[in-house]
Amino acid sequence: MTSVTTTCRDLSELTAVAQTACRLLFQECYKAGIDFVFITETYRSQARQNYLYEQGRSRPGQKVTWTLKSNHTSRRAWDIAVAPPRNLYDISTLSKVGAIAKKLGIAWGGYWEAGKYDAPHFEIPSNWTMPKGYKLEGQVIVPSNSKLKVQLIVKDKSQEKDDETMRFTNPTTENAVRDYIKQAVDKGKIDKSWLDKFDSGTLTTGDFEGLKIIISQRINEKC
Repeated sequence: MTSVTTTCRDLSELTAVAQTACRLLFQECYKAGIDFVFITETYRSQARQNYLYEQGRSRPGQKVTWTLKSNHTSRRAWDIAVAPPRNLYDISTLSKVGAIAKKLGIAWGGYWEAGKYDAPHFEIPSNWTMPKGYKLEGQVIVPSNSKLKVQLIVKDKSQEKDDETMRFTNPTTENAVRDYIKQAVDKGKIDKSWLDKFDSGTLTTGDFEGLKIIISQRINEKC
């Protein structure tokens, strides 16, 4: 069981719809020139929510949450921050992200009333759908630490016909590829959705080539 003091930054711990919404938000931030924001928390157990609520109340420290009922616990919320040299919660940057989120039907805590104001916080309602005119245009890399930048990897259409689902005739090779992906997941370099995609047989050769680039960029970095 994860400790209540441990922060989860794994995007795959959100609902599938929330993952899509979060990737769309980061994609639109990237297109707007905001590639220096990153995830600081996704899923939060109720036990951790209770623990955080106690801070500044029954436990010493500054208050960090106003509620015991958060959409972090329902896997529909995530928090972000801003990479150096900007302030971690630079309100100018967060306001720009909030304005983008509003267009996407994503709630921003910076619009909430006094007492509930939560600038790093974003969430979606349970019935969220992607707004008309928007789509995920490629592979969106959502950073989970300040050393990485948001990326949008768009597939070259001339190569689409070569981007086929991975097939293996040699079990040893298949096991080696899976182990490679699993190790990257275990080390926190990529989220678990990649391993799920491999196990479901939907990982393409293009996915894997992009994945190798991502892992190589992150392999020597600390979270």
